[in-house]
Amino acid sequence: MKNLKRIDLFNFDLESGKRKHYIPLYYETFGQPFGNAPIVVVNHALTGNSRVTGDNGWWNDLIGDNKTIDTNHFTVIAFNIPGNGYDEHPKNLIENYTDYTIRDIARIFWEGLIYLGTIDVFAVIGGSLGGAIAWEMAALLPNRIQNVIPIATDWKATDWVIANVLIQDQILNHSNNPIADARLHAMLLYRTPQSINERFQRRLHNSSVFQIENWLLNHGQKLKNRFQLSAYKLMNHLLKTNDITRNRTDFLSVAKHIQGNIHVVAVNTDYFFIADENLKTVQQLKKVKDNVFYHEIQSIHGHDAFLIEFEQLSTILHPIFKSQKHPKYANA
Repeated sequence: MKNLKRIDLFNFDLESGKRKHYIPLYYETFGQPFGNAPIVVVNHALTGNSRVTGDNGWWNDLIGDNKTIDTNHFTVIAFNIPGNGYDEHPKNLIENYTDYTIRDIARIFWEGLIYLGTIDVFAVIGGSLGGAIAWEMAALLPNRIQNVIPIATDWKATDWVIANVLIQDQILNHSNNPIADARLHAMLLYRTPQSINERFQRRLHNSSVFQIENWLLNHGQKLKNRFQLSAYKLMNHLLKTNDITRNRTDFLSVAKHIQGNIHVVAVNTDYFFIADENLKTVQQLKKVKDNVFYHEIQSIHGHDAFLIEFEQLSTILHPIFKSQKHPKYANA
């Protein structure tokens, strides 16, 4: 984590009305220096972090030199959601996780960009929780993002999402092995029955354990080894707070003010943020906004397809992130 940088935020007022006297905001940058190229903000998902490319980068297939989001031509910045534990400082973990909302996180990210000297970005992109934050960032400053790209997500928490957040929260607060057990449930939301059945085909791992059981238990243990309980509680809770219309007006009244292109990317088999909801969103938006586009990843794998189907996602994103400098930076 040698590239991890920090911005210190003071006296930050949360949406709940509570004031946080100090919030450390950690981030990483990749590609071109600030001011020399268009800026791409990449928001991480629930168990992700700012390491989007390079060693152990979770989106290496999409971000890097000569890749879809080409670091030869873009400045890429990824913030860590405060409290996600990636900085490895226990004092920065957040125990009162219900104090925070996605809107708070989006405001914190904008504060980070302002500190770094910009509020104009070429794109904000993110999958799942990260995509929800992208929606909120666009609602907060609707004329500052040229391309809003929410992937496998939604602008609001549906009843289905809220229900599953509750189940996760109950496991995290009452299980004797909370991180691992919550992960077992989550993995079955992120994949599909067809994907699971095709992969494991009722094969045994040993005489008493099926391969699917071993796979789930391994996922639970891996997350337990690298993730903090308070971080999991916070990230899960944030999903419930997703709603760009809260204390505002209706969806169209809010979203029509977003001036940039909106590229909604759904997964046809997503059982968490379902494609039908995303399609409805785009159909609604087209009534008041011309530059909104719907893209759909076709996959057996469900929600996690945004981390699996890189060729399809690259094909969708390539026209947006084509390998040329934005005209503003042509002589940089």
